[in-house]
Amino acid sequence: MSPSWPSTTLLASLFLFSQIFSCIAQVPAENTFKFVNEGELGDYVVEYRANYRVISIFNNPFQLCFYNTTPNAWTLALRMGTVRSESLMRWVWEANRGNPVKENATFTFGTNGNLVLADGDGRIAWQTNTANKGVTRFKLLPNVGQTLRLSGPNKLVSRASVKKNANGPYSLVVQPRLFAVYKGNKVDVELAWFDYGNNTLESIKLNSGNQRLKLDYRFAKSTQRSSHVMAFTKYNTTLTYLRLEIDGNLKAYTFVRDEEADEFRWKATYSRI
Repeated sequence: MSPSWPSTTLLASLFLFSQIFSCIAQVPAENTFKFVNEGELGDYVVEYRANYRVISIFNNPFQLCFYNTTPNAWTLALRMGTVRSESLMRWVWEANRGNPVKENATFTFGTNGNLVLADGDGRIAWQTNTANKGVTRFKLLPNVGQTLRLSGPNKLVSRASVKKNANGPYSLVVQPRLFAVYKGNKVDVELAWFDYGNNTLESIKLNSGNQRLKLDYRFAKSTQRSSHVMAFTKYNTTLTYLRLEIDGNLKAYTFVRDEEADEFRWKATYSRI
């Protein structure tokens, strides 16, 4: 997989569902759904030692859930991992960071093709804005992608703290002539990984697999991609995502198979510091 940066700047780790487009204007009734944030909590220990409720949308090793680290402040998120793994299941994408919902919130995919997270009183916390645009079904894929673009999304943002699920002070930002980690409005460290020449940086995409991690990047008005190798590893790096940590460190995490134990575990396969 080549994991993709999230679809909004509110996310600190990744996205991810697929919207399937066609000329049919309305979603068939059998493809619609509505999940309510209620009922029992999950049994297994997850990242941030959060409470969570699973939603019956999954595709190994991903599952959608509601989770919280403070009472009655729920986030819709994508969990990655397996029950058999000794490593904590990680939250790799969030829809509504910093804008939590409460008990009895709903996650709905209606006949108009819009995907909506709303509180019980109808307040919309997050939506895809795909109403009446030809979307006919929702599908969670077994792979994801991470891409930053000048046209947006152009940044990856850290989490405030383990307990506080809000945007932190650090952000990884793509600009025309700069790829850098910011702390607030000031450059914390410039990632001088590319030779810009007289070019303008247009997009950056994480490319993982074949025991290496690299960033594919493209300049404006160019159809060619160039690459910067971040790391070589002894693992299959297919299931990898980048995260900007709470302390501003940029890391890559890979879900690797331990052949001897016949299970998957998380490994940090890249760290800027």
